[in-house]
Amino acid sequence: MVAAPEPSRHPSSPWMRLVVACAVLLAVLMLVVLFFPWDVMRVPLNRYVSEKTGRQFEISRQLAVRPGWRGATIIFDGVDFANPPWAREPYLVRAKRAEFEIRLWPLLSGHVVIPRLALISPTISLQMEEDGRRTWALGKDTGDTSTVPTIGLLQVDGGGVDFLAEHLGVDIHADFTYDTARGELPLDFRIKGKYKRQPLTAEGRTGNVLQLTSEGQPPFPLEIKAAAGKTQLSAKGTVAALADLDGIDAQFQLKGQTLGDLFPLLGIALPHTSPYALSGDLRKRAKLWEVKGLQGRLGLSDIGGDMRFDQAPKTPQLGGKLRSKVLDMDDLGPLIGLPPTERSAKAIEGVEPPPSIAQVKRRRGDAGRKVLPTATLDFERLRAMNADVQYTADKIRNVRDVPLDRGSVHVKLLDSVLTLDPLDLGVANGKVAGAIRIDARQVPADIRASLDVRGMQINRLIPKVETLKTSFGKLDGRINLSGRGTSVASWLGAASGDVAAITGRGEFSNLLLEFAGLDGGEIIKFILRGDQTVTLRCAAVAFDVNKGVAQGRGLVFDTTDTVFRATGQANLATETMRFVIDQRPKDKSILSLRTPLIIGGSFGSPTIGVEPGPLAARGLAALALGAITPLLSLAATFEPGPGADADCKAVLAEASKPGTAEAAKGAAQATGARQPQN
Repeated sequence: MVAAPEPSRHPSSPWMRLVVACAVLLAVLMLVVLFFPWDVMRVPLNRYVSEKTGRQFEISRQLAVRPGWRGATIIFDGVDFANPPWAREPYLVRAKRAEFEIRLWPLLSGHVVIPRLALISPTISLQMEEDGRRTWALGKDTGDTSTVPTIGLLQVDGGGVDFLAEHLGVDIHADFTYDTARGELPLDFRIKGKYKRQPLTAEGRTGNVLQLTSEGQPPFPLEIKAAAGKTQLSAKGTVAALADLDGIDAQFQLKGQTLGDLFPLLGIALPHTSPYALSGDLRKRAKLWEVKGLQGRLGLSDIGGDMRFDQAPKTPQLGGKLRSKVLDMDDLGPLIGLPPTERSAKAIEGVEPPPSIAQVKRRRGDAGRKVLPTATLDFERLRAMNADVQYTADKIRNVRDVPLDRGSVHVKLLDSVLTLDPLDLGVANGKVAGAIRIDARQVPADIRASLDVRGMQINRLIPKVETLKTSFGKLDGRINLSGRGTSVASWLGAASGDVAAITGRGEFSNLLLEFAGLDGGEIIKFILRGDQTVTLRCAAVAFDVNKGVAQGRGLVFDTTDTVFRATGQANLATETMRFVIDQRPKDKSILSLRTPLIIGGSFGSPTIGVEPGPLAARGLAALALGAITPLLSLAATFEPGPGADADCKAVLAEASKPGTAEAAKGAAQATGARQPQN
């Protein structure tokens, strides 16, 4: 008899039953979740959120939930969520409908992650305070950043948004309209209010979804035209994250009265300029802003290059290289604190012209006003960032009385110390080179200037002299000044150092000399016999500068016909002067006027003791003022000119070095502007 086989026992059968039981339980739970009447939870949910946040929350009509594997989609049909009591507006959000996805696992650790939020006809009022409080913090402590939800995509169908941050000078309102007929950019927005305490208006279009964070989503398109104060912006491109303006790729056009206005708006400490119009490609990744292919105009001058602004370091860093094919002299005034000329002020179409220098003069109605720039250094800007920018001007036009040909400068700003080193200018077929250093770590700032003049042609320095028969020599010179101040005027009014300029042999028209020397006999000879040339043997102007007082130590102009010697001083603080010029003709002249000439008055309105005519006034004033004008304020260390006679060598030697201890000390400090500073 054959035994019956035993029933088979599969070793995994209990586990299979457990799995089946779990699957059945999960299916039941899914059915419960799917068919659960979630709206019965609306009143308890309203009460729970209100208690947790300390402010009124209400789903006014219906609550619905669509569960998913990673999270759930929650729909509020009608929602009101109040702001904290300290806020200006009563409600944070009021909307006809709100739909959002929420991640479940982050909730276990107390974090609210919302990948997508869609609002129908919302009114949103956001407010942030200087102490860190913000209305969208969901806990009772509105200053706790851990209670701020993370929102990915924001979809808005109509409605409006208010944002207030009084400590930042921001108070704006935006209105949205949605229309699918607008194609890829269906969401239209209009913004009005104040940004950085300046009037702001803006309008533009974007896609139907605004991306607040960049994780896992493609950039969204954006077009905008905005005006803040006197600054106008238009841009078109894409943005990856709206919350921190990250992942920007756009083309932009920027216009305004001065680049200096960008400091309160963007925190970039650019100098004041003439009105401008710029365009280029803008790119931002994390904290790094880059502009490629920058081109446009600053007043009457063109400009181009590449720039970058890195906000990641503790002190933001600006860098780049800029170049002008043609620089117009009218555009340099605002850089040293002067208003632009009328030509420069009106150079950019579509920008309201700022007050020109002529208008400012008329408003002041003061013919004897200060000549030296009095605009105060902006210490906040000098401390706001670091910079390393190189600028080159291939050609300089409209130079008027200062024949600049070209220029370049390397601007460095490190830990509140600004240096222009090297500074290289082509002037009158010669060269001015050196360095300027402004230490803004202290107030008043420690300012030092040390520059050289090499081989400038004198006939190009004197207005209209080129119309005469001339063959002037070349000018060499120096300026070494140091002192403390808060403006160009206050610095020069307290500076000490040495200023000198010399030239050797040359020839020029006797018409210029005799008018300047008031030699009536030579004028008659010129009329009867025509223009003759006069040989210049040597010339020198040298000043010892002691706390703003420039005392002449060697002011000599020696020709084969006449020797001019001057004594006196110029006060750079009061902008007044007094020089006595003694002319001694070397030939006999029956009409030579030997009375010394006195040049005095103010820099803005000089006077001359004898009225020899317009040409004499210009010539003698230029001789006396040559070492204190902005041109010779760019002079520096020199080598003696080629004077061949013994007395000329003595004249040039007199100008070779400072004559007083205070001037020597100031000059020595100024030369430190060229040396690396720790």
